[in-house]
Parts: sequence; structure tokens; C-alpha cells
Amino acid sequence: MTSLLAFLFVLGVLVFVHELGHFLVARFHGVRCLTFSLGFGPKLFQTKRGDTVYCVSAIPLGGYVKMAGESAEDEREGKDDEFLSKSKWQRFQILIAGPAMNLILAVVVLTVVLYQGAQVPVFQDEPPVVGSVTDDSPAATAGVRPGDRILSVAGREVDTWEELYNAVYPRADREIEVVLRRDGNVRSINVTPVGQTKYNLGDLGVVPSISPQVASLQSSNSAARDAGILVGDVIEGVDGRAVNQNSLIEIINENPNIPLTLQIRRDGVQQDLVVTPNLIDGVGLIGVFLDAEMRTIEPGPFEAFTMSLEQNYELSTTIFQTLAGLITRDTPVSQLVGPVGIAQASGDAAAFGWISLFGLMSFISLNLGILNLLPIPILDGGHIAIMAMEGVSRRDFSVQLKEKMLLVGFALLMTLMVTVIYNDLTRVEWIERFMVWR
Repeated sequence: MTSLLAFLFVLGVLVFVHELGHFLVARFHGVRCLTFSLGFGPKLFQTKRGDTVYCVSAIPLGGYVKMAGESAEDEREGKDDEFLSKSKWQRFQILIAGPAMNLILAVVVLTVVLYQGAQVPVFQDEPPVVGSVTDDSPAATAGVRPGDRILSVAGREVDTWEELYNAVYPRADREIEVVLRRDGNVRSINVTPVGQTKYNLGDLGVVPSISPQVASLQSSNSAARDAGILVGDVIEGVDGRAVNQNSLIEIINENPNIPLTLQIRRDGVQQDLVVTPNLIDGVGLIGVFLDAEMRTIEPGPFEAFTMSLEQNYELSTTIFQTLAGLITRDTPVSQLVGPVGIAQASGDAAAFGWISLFGLMSFISLNLGILNLLPIPILDGGHIAIMAMEGVSRRDFSVQLKEKMLLVGFALLMTLMVTVIYNDLTRVEWIERFMVWR
């Protein structure tokens, strides 16, 4: 139920903002709007104000604004308040207003989210220098070593770990070129990222040199608690030797009942603590749960806005890369997410609070804005493309030709919808069991 309510809330806001963009600009240019609907199909609720019927419809997967004289097949009176009576420039503004509102919403909502402050991994904005390589991973097979500085992935320069992940995620199970620098020499290798998680995200198997931070302590039988280790402590070394998360776990596991001196950083102050791992199930454990070292960001309003612009730009680049990859078959279609997946993600985000839910809303709004600008007939971008082609040819296309173009667009959209719904269903565990062919 939580997932459904969160999904309806997120989708309702996004659709309302999108259609509001069309509606406001249409009214600004004097176009008579007949219907403003949230949803499709039978009307559940409606009220009329002036010339416009405002309604909520049964199928909550979109919405629409019906304008007078919107298409050539509509009954037209040739009045100035009809859509097709307006200039191409005015019609362009009306059409692009919907996607533009979604893009603006993405920036505004993420600004609000960032302004609340957040915990982010320290390594996220650091150069992608390999700290360790996972055994039997694509990177290990390709010969990547600790200390390698990754310069580019699939022709895309990467300056941070975040950029590296964004470049690799869409390329699961596809061979890509990775350029790296080792001992001052630049070399190129071919790597095939393996798909991970239910969303089949590409992974090289490289890990930054992460200083492990204590995320939580076991409530009982905790050697760490007895030693005075606290949540938030950053463990930088063991017995004077620098460690990352993987090496720390390995040392602790291999030294049960042996006192270890941990070099701890707490609130910027260095100190040593002695902890003796307990022997549990044949390995040494100290009763801590580790995570990457985090830092707190508390930006002001302008800084939050700037960060929002930067993050939305980076995400837009990744989205365009993914779309291009779908065409070139560099990106697997299994990564696409549909309404069921969005509903699940909305429920998961809602469980962590409104900040997580609004962060997801910003991401979906950005996707919606970009996807609606694609030159696919039936989408806003498709109508803009048709109008642009009419402008270049200096003649309006026939009604029959436009109908055929819209039919092609509808077929493409339905194919995409079937694909993403299938992907969504394969990620639902109890449904996946019935897909014996997979």
C-alpha cells in the first residue's frame, strides 16, 4: 500500500506539473483549453471553470490538456483561440512548456533536498584511483591493478568515482575500452562490466581506497564496544599499517583472540584503541558494521541550487548516454524501468522519509522531461519535430501523413511500455519464479 500511495503521489505531482506547463503557456497565448486531465480514460471527478473541464481520470499513468483546434482532424472554426491558428513559434512554446516544467521541477526539488543536508561518501568526488580489485572481477581479468588511475571509460573522461560509476552502469555485459595511467604510462585495455543487482548495472570490480567508518555496533558480544570504539569512528590503520575496508576485514578475520591496535580518527583527532577479535564461527570478529567514510554537506540556498544544476547536468549526460546505448545496443534493455519498478522504488524511498522520496521525484522528473523531448511522434518532442519539418519544407503535412507518423510513434511507445513492464515483472521475486524460460 505504501508503494502504491508513494507512486501515485510522485506520478501525480509530475503529471500535474507537466500538463500545467502546457496549460499556462497555452492560456498565455490565448488558446482555449477544453480539458485539463490527470490520468486517462473514464473521468472519476470533474468540475468546469470557464471553458475548461478539470478532471481526474481512472488510469493514473499520465494526463493531457485538450486544446481547441489542436489537430487537423478536429472540428475547427478558424477562430484565433484555436491551437492551429497560432504561429509555429507560439505552438512550439506551448509544446515545449511541459518537458521544460519537468526539468525545472527536477532542479528545484533537488535544491530543496540538498539544502536539508546529507551524508555523502568522501571518495565520491575523488579521482578514480583503484584501491583494490575484486577477485575474479572483469577488472581483475583485464589486469587492472591497485594504484591505477582510470582516465576514461568508453571514450568518456572520468575525473571522479561518481563519474566512473555513471559511465560504467549503462554498459553491463558490453565490452568497453578503459584508459588508465600506471607508473606514469597511459595504456588502454578492454573490459566487459558484469551486470549487478536486479537492475543489471555494469560493474568493473574496482574499489577506491576507502577508509572504513563504523556505521553501527552489535548490541552484545562486541569486542569493539568493549574497546571504546564508537559509531562514526574512522579506522585508518592496524598496528601502524594503513588499511582500507577490505584489508581491515581480512586482518580482523585472520587474527582471532589476538590484540590489535587500531588507529582511529574521531572528530578529526587521532588516537589508538586496542581491540581483541572474538573467535566466532572460525573467524575473528569485533562486532562492527562498516561503511565508506562519509562527510556531511550543509549547503546554503545558492550553493544547493548550484549543486542541483551540476548533478542534474551529470544525470542528463548519463541519460543521453543510456539512450544512445539503447540504439547502438551498448546498453541492455534490461536496465529500463517501468511503472511497477517506479512504484517499488517510490515505496522504498518513502520508507526512508520525505527527503528520499523527493530525491527520487527529482530524478524521475528529469527523466520524464528528457524522454518527452525525444523526436518520437505522439510525444511532445515528436510534435515539435513534425512542426520543424513542416517549417523547413514550408508546407504543412497532410492529415493522412501525420496520422501515419503518430501511429508509428504509438507503436514505438507501446513496444517500449511492454518492454519496461516485462523488466519490472522479472524483478518481482514471486513472479520471476513462474518465468521458467529465463
